[in-house]
Amino acid sequence: MSLLSSLTKRSKLDAAIKYVAQARKSEAGKAEQLFQSAYQGFADVISGNLIFAEALYHWGFGLLHEARMQQDSHRAIDIYEDAISKFSFCLLVQPSYLGAAIDGGVAFMELGRISPDDARDGLYQLAEQFFEKAGRIQKGSSAYNLACVYALRGDEAACEDALKTASDFGSLPDVDAIVADPDMDAVKETTWFKAFIEARRALTETPVKREKLGDVAINAEPSFKLKKSEDFDYYT
Repeated sequence: MSLLSSLTKRSKLDAAIKYVAQARKSEAGKAEQLFQSAYQGFADVISGNLIFAEALYHWGFGLLHEARMQQDSHRAIDIYEDAISKFSFCLLVQPSYLGAAIDGGVAFMELGRISPDDARDGLYQLAEQFFEKAGRIQKGSSAYNLACVYALRGDEAACEDALKTASDFGSLPDVDAIVADPDMDAVKETTWFKAFIEARRALTETPVKREKLGDVAINAEPSFKLKKSEDFDYYT
């Protein structure tokens, strides 16, 4: 970080701290504006630090996998929440960090699976928000993840659209993986899902037609001519 950049961030940080101090002494309406200005200042100070963002992402990634290994669901919930906080902080530092957006959504989905029923839909909604952010960062990148969320939430039309989007953008898993995915259980017996899978199987099983070499006339002559424009002595 350059000296000028460091001084600029220091100035923004000082201003944000002052906003918080002023907000604490202000009436509700004015205080809210000051708090929001402070938060924006804090965000500006930490944004753009790629190494910091990468550290946060990999920290969250490690926690995500640690949570999956837990036998105690209460312990797993704590670790999932910690992972989500790291992914969220990463996106605050670097809003275009695709991995944090996708894995943050995955963490919310997996947290939803082991949480009480009354909390599950809210967690799936949060997963959806992360995946939508990923889609804004790179279109189609999280379309299949969204399809899974929509299936879990019972939104068949949105699930179908998301599967088609994933297919269009090449982010769709192979057919067997889709059929085996428990997140898709709610839609697997629907007519449209069966038709989608059948179409995908037909697409992947269609052999590529190749011409036999014996049927093709091969021209050994180059289609272009090299023109010698000058003599060059490599030893001078």
